[in-house]
Amino acid sequence: MTLTSSTSSTSSTRSIRSAVTARTGRRRRSALTRVSWSSLLYVAPALIFFVVFVIYPIVVSIRTSFYNYDGLTVATPAGLSNYVNVFVDPDLRAALLHSLLLLVFYSALPVCIGLVLAGTMSRIRVYGLTVFRAVLFLPQILSSVVVAVAWRGLLASDGPVNGVLEHVGLGSLATSWLGNFNTALPSIGIIGTWVEYGLCMVLFLAGIVTIDRSLYEAARLDGAGPVREFFAVTLPALRPQISIALILTITFALRNFDLIWNTTRGGPGTSTTVPSLFVYLDAFQNRELGQASALAVVLTIIILIVVAIVQVAVREPSGRPRPVRAERGTR
Repeated sequence: MTLTSSTSSTSSTRSIRSAVTARTGRRRRSALTRVSWSSLLYVAPALIFFVVFVIYPIVVSIRTSFYNYDGLTVATPAGLSNYVNVFVDPDLRAALLHSLLLLVFYSALPVCIGLVLAGTMSRIRVYGLTVFRAVLFLPQILSSVVVAVAWRGLLASDGPVNGVLEHVGLGSLATSWLGNFNTALPSIGIIGTWVEYGLCMVLFLAGIVTIDRSLYEAARLDGAGPVREFFAVTLPALRPQISIALILTITFALRNFDLIWNTTRGGPGTSTTVPSLFVYLDAFQNRELGQASALAVVLTIIILIVVAIVQVAVREPSGRPRPVRAERGTR
């Protein structure tokens, strides 16, 4: 009798607990649903803006790339002919090669210069260093049109650059830097280096601040000098910042248009043409919207592939914790 009543009591207790748990679970799911829908209302304006002004134009561009369309008459199907022209046209292939060459000036050099400046500034304490950093970052915040016009004047035949060369006895090197077939592309590359190195420097300075100071102390105890300390401690810890810097500078290099348009417009001849320049010319001057869309799609795919390669190349090795600066008050 006692055993039976005890078993019945236990069973009823379990039933009550199950009912309470189920009811609590339903309330939580209902609350989460209400929270999710209310949160969606907050992001709805940005989501609508993103869909209308980013996703929809991309879809339309991909669709247009399969048609011959001038923006006025009825579009006719073109199949893959627009994409074939991208790789068959020698001018477009040369433009793609120019973009790859500009990667050296727009990405590799700014990253290297930024690392050197950040490593140097993190070791010295000079009055007015903050102002100096701001001056070095200034090219990044200037309008591309302003930068192009300023450098076009500096590199002109009668500009300050040739004037300095003549004053130091190197007048034989003076030339029209943006009008010479051999110097036009490197000159634009130098302009891109000047614009981008400030961004890389700021990213690396922000990364150096997060590195644990004890790692530098350990390196000094092992007899490491400034150079070895940089390569053994600073450089490995800056992998995330280097990855971001490479992605930003490579994207800028491959989609570069405004600097070239406001300096050389692809000249002299076709020595400084880039894919984005042909996208503009095909779309707004030649009225070949299908060809322009196909080139834009190919350029986007190239940028995504290059960015993916960079992310894999500079990815943090698995199982290796990244040194982080210890918080104050902790041991």
